[in-house]
Amino acid sequence: MKSCGVIVEYNPFHNGHLYHVAKARDVSQADVVIAVMSGNFLQRGEPAVIDKWQRAKAALANGVDLVIELPFQYACQAADIFAKGGIKTLAALQCDSFCFGTDYETDFDYPHFGQQLNQYAREIETLLQKKADQKKTYPQIMQEVYQELFNLPQVKQVLPNHILGLSYAKENAQLQKPMNLIAIKRQKAGYHDLHIADEKIASATAIRKLLHENRDISDFVPMDTKTDLAHYFVSWNDFWPYLRYRLMSSTIAELSAIYQMELSLALKMQETALYTDDFALFMQKVKSKHYTMTRIQRQLCYVLLNTTSKEMNRAWSANYLRILGFNAIGQKYLNQIKKTTVWPLLARVGKSGANQIPLTLRGDGIYRLANKKIVEQNFGRMPLKQI
Repeated sequence: MKSCGVIVEYNPFHNGHLYHVAKARDVSQADVVIAVMSGNFLQRGEPAVIDKWQRAKAALANGVDLVIELPFQYACQAADIFAKGGIKTLAALQCDSFCFGTDYETDFDYPHFGQQLNQYAREIETLLQKKADQKKTYPQIMQEVYQELFNLPQVKQVLPNHILGLSYAKENAQLQKPMNLIAIKRQKAGYHDLHIADEKIASATAIRKLLHENRDISDFVPMDTKTDLAHYFVSWNDFWPYLRYRLMSSTIAELSAIYQMELSLALKMQETALYTDDFALFMQKVKSKHYTMTRIQRQLCYVLLNTTSKEMNRAWSANYLRILGFNAIGQKYLNQIKKTTVWPLLARVGKSGANQIPLTLRGDGIYRLANKKIVEQNFGRMPLKQI
């Protein structure tokens, strides 16, 4: 069977995603479309608006054949590690093609640029170290590095999905058998675009804004997504009391042991939490030229889940394929690859789950604190079947 993979979050699944899945199947001419989907905490450092099982169900109902979870150690990360985890997972699933969205307006040779990024890896790292002390964000520094090394007009406009595209291309070029890369231009709404278009496609950011304003989202999502979101939806506000307690009750030494934590950021977060009882206001006070909102949110995820550097490093060495759901086509594909895939297939979490997926178990347990309607996420759960 010919396979095409997508790396997604579906936060929530909307009409733009429906378009992406259809184009992935059409352009790749694949028999099976496989979604590697983030779990309950996402790349930009946010809790998912609805849990991973609800989002997997929406994916299967709208064109995806197989859904595999991208675990926390890859999902809640900057673009380079997020891309590494997604591409490695698709490679373990033996995908022939990989289709991703881009917000870059003109054609771009992603495979060639991916090869260049690997070819000049040492020079890139040297420049990054030289620029590390600048009061700029990581994306801004990366933009400068690319322009200095390659002098390409295509990297002067660094947009979220274009950054991800470059990271995907780099990781794909390192594979023993690189996948065929298919870049699909985003339709109408950009990644963070808050504008609501008339063509029934809006960004996930805009849809989440509508949810918080209690406005109708019917025009922009499939009916099953709207139904699920009518029961509950999650935001950072639901976790702020727990997070504030963690920041206030921890010592600076304890906070400094958290993955990627810097001392200055730990001090700023703790001090701000003491006198701020509103999450949005807390974010505004902590944000700076050096720390973007996304960087801070990811750090807060690590604090909320008490994730240490040691735990993260250990998780990266224990890869697996967690099956969230499939239809008849996806099941047939799993049967085709199950004897040859280099990573173990995980259909259910048993008593040894604490050793198999410790970060995912902890994250999913804490995620359930957001709403009483969120059911058990791991133990006793079998993959969704849409047969």
